[in-house]
Amino acid sequence: MKIFSPRIHGYLDFLTVVIFLLAPTVLGLSGLPAYLAYGLAVVHLIVTLASDFPFGIAKIIPFYIHGWIERIVGPVLVVVPFVLGFDADEVARNFYVVMGAIIIVVGILTDYRGSGEIK
Repeated sequence: MKIFSPRIHGYLDFLTVVIFLLAPTVLGLSGLPAYLAYGLAVVHLIVTLASDFPFGIAKIIPFYIHGWIERIVGPVLVVVPFVLGFDADEVARNFYVVMGAIIIVVGILTDYRGSGEIK
């Protein structure tokens, strides 16, 4: 069941950008986890603004490709603390695992085709 329209997904994308931007300050992330959060905020904003959906400006990335990008990013975020070696930092590890899980769930619930079907 696809409950998020492209418009709702856009709002969630901007919320994601804000969360990544604020995480280092609010959660006290430093070093690699902080730099990664800032980088992800920038990349997520660029992908959002370049996507062909209601909040896209450039509209050069088809929205279903936007969905495939998120299908990759979500699981990668879940494993990144372990791969990059900051899994001992409980706050950073949990932040990335939770954000990855949220991106996975939003991806599952988003109608990337606008028709209720992902192809």
